[in-house]
Amino acid sequence: MASGAASIVGPKICLEDEILMSGVRNNVGRGLNIALVNGKTGKLIKTETFDMWGGDINPLIQFLKGIEEGTVIMMATFDDSSTKLNSDARKLISALGSSYINSLSFRDNWLFVGGKGIKTKSPFEQYIKNNAETNKYEGWPEVLEMEGCIPQKQD
Repeated sequence: MASGAASIVGPKICLEDEILMSGVRNNVGRGLNIALVNGKTGKLIKTETFDMWGGDINPLIQFLKGIEEGTVIMMATFDDSSTKLNSDARKLISALGSSYINSLSFRDNWLFVGGKGIKTKSPFEQYIKNNAETNKYEGWPEVLEMEGCIPQKQD
């Protein structure tokens, strides 16, 4: 996985050498980019993008509430992903295993893999704060990249 680079290069989400979301597939956008994967089979369920700068928060909340138990959630930010995030959305994402969702603010970069029904915090999460002193790009922090082996859902 990779977060977006400034407002230029979109994020990329891959699983088992298959690109689920990317600029090349033309299915990423400003805000939160989310891929849902079946936790038992590893098959893609769906992908969605939610504009957290100019969009409405309600479609994201409804989307998060509709995620089924045992689903793996993969999220990557692009441009600004937090302006419209409210406490309801943050609570729903926290319940998926995120440790950093409550820290996410304007133009921060964040990658996250969690699960519906997870009992602990996810080890698959990276976060970097937008900071004028340390940003790699003028108004944005550097790209985050993460890889790893996600355990299969067990009954």
